[in-house]
Amino acid sequence: MCPVNVSPEYAHAEKEHLEAKTVEDKIKTLERLISVAPSHKGAENLRAQLKTRYKTLIEKLEKKKKAAKASSKPGIKKEDMQAILVGFENSGKSTLLSTITSTQISYIKNQPVIRMMSYLDSQIQIIENPSIDSESYDKGLTNGADTVLITVEKVEDIEKIFSKIVMAEGERIVILTKTDLLTEEEKRKVSSKLQSKKYNFILVSSYTGEGIRDLKKKLFETFKIIRIYTKEPGKEKSQKPIIMKPGSTVKDVAEKIAKGFSSKVVETKIWGPSSKFGGQKVGLKHKLLNLDIVEFKTK
Repeated sequence: MCPVNVSPEYAHAEKEHLEAKTVEDKIKTLERLISVAPSHKGAENLRAQLKTRYKTLIEKLEKKKKAAKASSKPGIKKEDMQAILVGFENSGKSTLLSTITSTQISYIKNQPVIRMMSYLDSQIQIIENPSIDSESYDKGLTNGADTVLITVEKVEDIEKIFSKIVMAEGERIVILTKTDLLTEEEKRKVSSKLQSKKYNFILVSSYTGEGIRDLKKKLFETFKIIRIYTKEPGKEKSQKPIIMKPGSTVKDVAEKIAKGFSSKVVETKIWGPSSKFGGQKVGLKHKLLNLDIVEFKTK
């Protein structure tokens, strides 16, 4: 709540700060809030509280940057879409990783395991972190991932894991594994309990395949991306899309293909949701939509 004797400008700035979602936005709106805070002596405590909050947010941002840096350490290059599997030992992480990526997993107790999952012509990088209660568990990988896949056998383990991943900002999916060991009535009760706690969850069995298809779909939908296909004049579109952020332009796609490539483009044609008609000529600033096809003509 606003303190007494504050300007409408302060009240508006405070509202923006309270509605901010990310750490970066909270810092930006707090800077604005501090700049319009009352300067009279009665507001000394308020200004001190705002500065303390600002310091705390800056420290949190630094930790986030360190975590993201850790996720890109040698040997683990972060791909366009990255999910991390976390859980206690014997929670079914390795078997699940093998199932959703259709690969064989050699058990490596103290190291992350990296695999790629194919879905809708795209590749999702999935990393299995060592057991969350082991010395080998890598917090940086979890904190820097786009999506956190939490594998549990028991509902009571969920909050235990949540308490260990408080710095992770990726969307979370709770995966109750080994459901082939449960009766239909037990599965119904577990689902009801998880729904009551408002978890984003799914029940799966790597043994029977139950829930695996739905898990892949749910995972893919956590990524805030658009898929852009490219083509050469007179040829079919590429088999695999380029993964971009929503709001990306033709120039962004060209630069992702190769740095400086956009300067060589003399003509661009597009097909798909953002075009008025197939083969429409557009400029480099044209904003693309999911499943657009882009054709570049270069010098």
